[in-house]
Amino acid sequence: MEMLISELKTGSEQICSDRKTSLNNLAELIVKRLNLQGFAQITFICTHNSRRSHLAQILAQTAACYFGIARVTCFSGGTEATACNPRTVQALRRAGFSVVDSTGGSNPRYWVQFADGQRPLEAWSKVYDQDGNPSENFIAVMTCSHADQNCPLAPGAADRFSLTYVDPKSSDDSPSEAETYDQRLREIGSEMFYMMSVIEKRVKSAAS
Repeated sequence: MEMLISELKTGSEQICSDRKTSLNNLAELIVKRLNLQGFAQITFICTHNSRRSHLAQILAQTAACYFGIARVTCFSGGTEATACNPRTVQALRRAGFSVVDSTGGSNPRYWVQFADGQRPLEAWSKVYDQDGNPSENFIAVMTCSHADQNCPLAPGAADRFSLTYVDPKSSDDSPSEAETYDQRLREIGSEMFYMMSVIEKRVKSAAS
């Protein structure tokens, strides 16, 4: 994990200015939640809750833990439930995460260990407002354009934000499959590390 975190911190330095503007705006929404209610809940949403939303949830929580932002909790969901795609699981394992299938079945629940001494995240495919996810005062972050266009409202959300990524599904069963999933993981991770670093600085500045 140390090697991955080092890569993500380096990658965050390469983010283009337009994307940094979007991440700064999302960071502002998260800081606003922290100031208003003492905590922030972020639900990353894509259509099937199988790839990008899981990666964003896990990598955002990893970054929040790394920067010591204990009051930020990350979730994921879809506009429909399918399963956390095995290719997503494989990419997480290649990156150094411990991922354990705790149930089996068509929509298995995985325990994802994202940091030493932290309770693992439970990852499985679910609709974004399903039990296990917050039902109010959360920030809904749309990670795919389909969900962004077809889910204009997220009932209960305090804020809704579009931060979309290209679906790695396009590489499934191709020679570039693993490389594509690994690239998407690092892209999302680099952006989550950048965003959480901004939040850390603003929280510290407000406290000083």
